[in-house]
Amino acid sequence: MYPVGVSLPARIRVTCPPLPLAPALRAAAARLCPGVPLDALNTAALAIAGGAVIGAHLLWDGGEVQFLETGWRGQGIEQALARVVAGKS
Repeated sequence: MYPVGVSLPARIRVTCPPLPLAPALRAAAARLCPGVPLDALNTAALAIAGGAVIGAHLLWDGGEVQFLETGWRGQGIEQALARVVAGKS
């Protein structure tokens, strides 16, 4: 599901997976956002391109982080991640 008014590149999907994250998604989130307490997440939104996680917006009590791989920046993905998380928190 995408927020109203967000147009993403055709091969990008933004999703809020159920918590706790599945092992593959957990590994991807840890790679993108090292040091985040993944066991304490309240909400997670992930951007996926071609089966690979390219971005994450993670929330936990007392913290929040967003990361998007460099080549994907400036295409509205950051805003889509933030809006999806805002709708879930």
